Amino acid sequence: MAEVGERALLRHLRSRIPLGPGVVVGVGDDAAAVETGPLTLVTTDVLVEGVHFARDWAPARLLGRKALSVNLSDIAAMAGVPRFAVVSLLLPADVPLSLVDGFYDGLLERAAEVGVTVVGGNVSATSGPLSIDVTLLGQGDRLLRREGAKPGDLVVVTGTLGAAAAGLRFLLGGTRMGAEGEVADRGEWSGATADALLACLRAQLDPGPPLAFARALAEHDLVHAAMDISDGLSGDLLTMCQESDVSASIDSAALPVDPGASQLEKEGGTDGFSLALHGGEDYQLLLAVPPASLDGLRDVAVVWDLPLTVVGEFAPGPPGLSLKFGDARRRLRPESHEHFKDPAGERRPEKTPEA
Repeated sequence: MAEVGERALLRHLRSRIPLGPGVVVGVGDDAAAVETGPLTLVTTDVLVEGVHFARDWAPARLLGRKALSVNLSDIAAMAGVPRFAVVSLLLPADVPLSLVDGFYDGLLERAAEVGVTVVGGNVSATSGPLSIDVTLLGQGDRLLRREGAKPGDLVVVTGTLGAAAAGLRFLLGGTRMGAEGEVADRGEWSGATADALLACLRAQLDPGPPLAFARALAEHDLVHAAMDISDGLSGDLLTMCQESDVSASIDSAALPVDPGASQLEKEGGTDGFSLALHGGEDYQLLLAVPPASLDGLRDVAVVWDLPLTVVGEFAPGPPGLSLKFGDARRRLRPESHEHFKDPAGERRPEKTPEA
């Protein structure tokens, strides 16, 4: 970056970013001008080197994809449609142009997949870590929110849980993914087959929120509340309880532990239960569903080939969680990631479930 300079970098990026539908003024002016619907959704998320990622974890293309996907997950949780993004980069002087280009390769690739147009942003030099800040605008009509869960509603999650946390654990142990999606460095991994490992690495490095299913929820009155699972099921469920003034219980036997995470963790002497319960970064959906709507919700999920699992039930407050082991029930203490309380960059859950 020290050799390229700010103006040349901006001209280079502008030449790469297409003008999409609904964009009146795109990259290059003091502000973008875009056309949105009657309700505009706005979300932002930042990825900071040393806290959220390391440069050598994977190709920069995957970092670009993830930078947009974590924002897409927020729009999905509110049953919205993502439309426009602005991207701010804080770049140390030693960052090569190839890394920035690789990042934009992934960002623009992911944007094209979901119909998002990049309409602007900012670049700045920094003496601190590489930081990527994406703000995403979306539109919606019938929105879902974190508040709204009612006593008697079912706690439902999409997909499986724990793969991203397993992937992070191996990245922190030195495992690396190569440019062709292969295992470039085994690190602490000593397993016999790479399939489960690669699936978990991809879940961490290139998450795929269930966007189409989430948007379909706006067309059906099936869900009372929703949010994405980004910091871990236990912490995010407690947040929903607090927003809705209810309590909730989780059935330990029902937790949809990702098969790859379970296999990898068994090789390490434990199972994937804690990763699924506390690990985070799965970017699946957490839903409060009235029992009478469950079959209808499953019908919608089948269209998108998306697994749905009932993992518990909401009950009258005060807000709090419990974990069921057969007929026994114990208070559940969330161990999900929380900035400022957890050491920077340390997102690994405990290996054994904590109730």
